[in-house]
Amino acid sequence: MRICTTGLLTENYNSDDMLLQIGPNGLSKFSSLRNLTVDSIIMRSTQEQIVDAAIEGKLSTGEFMTIYKNYPDGHITHTEKICQDWFRYDEEMPEFDWELTDSVTNVLGYRCQSARCSFRGRVWTVFYTEDIPLTDGPWKLHGLPGLIMKASDEKGHYTFECIGIRSKSGRPITVYKVPFNKTDRTGYYTTRHRYEINPYAYFEATTGGSVTTVDENGNPVLDAYDPIELSYDYLELDWKK
Repeated sequence: MRICTTGLLTENYNSDDMLLQIGPNGLSKFSSLRNLTVDSIIMRSTQEQIVDAAIEGKLSTGEFMTIYKNYPDGHITHTEKICQDWFRYDEEMPEFDWELTDSVTNVLGYRCQSARCSFRGRVWTVFYTEDIPLTDGPWKLHGLPGLIMKASDEKGHYTFECIGIRSKSGRPITVYKVPFNKTDRTGYYTTRHRYEINPYAYFEATTGGSVTTVDENGNPVLDAYDPIELSYDYLELDWKK
C-alpha cells in the first residue's frame, strides 16, 4: 500500500510505501515498510555493517505513524514518534457511514467498486474488492464487504493505493517495545502540531537540550524559533475544534 500526500499550499508530493498486515480475528497493522526494512537491517547486522548502511542511505526512515486495528479488541491503537518521544492513544473502532456508488475501477487485476463517506473533516472515496473478503483497508479505513484497494480524500491531499498483495507472510505483527507517552487523539494532534510549527523550541522544551542555528556564513539565524505556517494539514481535521 502506498500513501501519497500533497501540501495544501504547494504542488509537492511526498510518498511512503506502507505495509498493511492482516491477521486473525480482525487484527491488523498499518506501518511504514521502509521502517520495517530498517529494523530488519539493524537486527541482523554488525555495528560496522550498520554504519556502512547508514552512509549508503539504507537507514533513512519513513512514516512513523502506525495504526493497529482490533488492538485491543474493538479498538484502534495509534503509535507515532514525535521528535525524540513515542506517543500512543487508543480509541474505539470508528464507524464509517459508507454510501455505495456506481464507479468501478481495476486495481492489480481486481474489480473494485466504489464507496464514499465523510469522516472527521474529510470526504473519502474508496475502491474495494469483494474478491478479497476482508473488511479492512489503509490507515483507519474499514467496514466494507471487501478489502479497500484505493482511497483518496476529496481535495486530493491524501491518496492510498495498493501496489502489491502477498497472501502469506512469515512477518509477525509486532509492537515497538518503547516507553510510550499515553495520550488521547486530541492530545496527539496538539503535540504533533506544536512540534511541527516550531521544532527547535519543542526540542529544547522536551529534552532540555539546546539548538543553535547558523547560516552558511556562520551567522545566527534570528528567526529560527519563529513559528512556521504548515503547507499541509492532517488526515483528521476535527481535532482543532
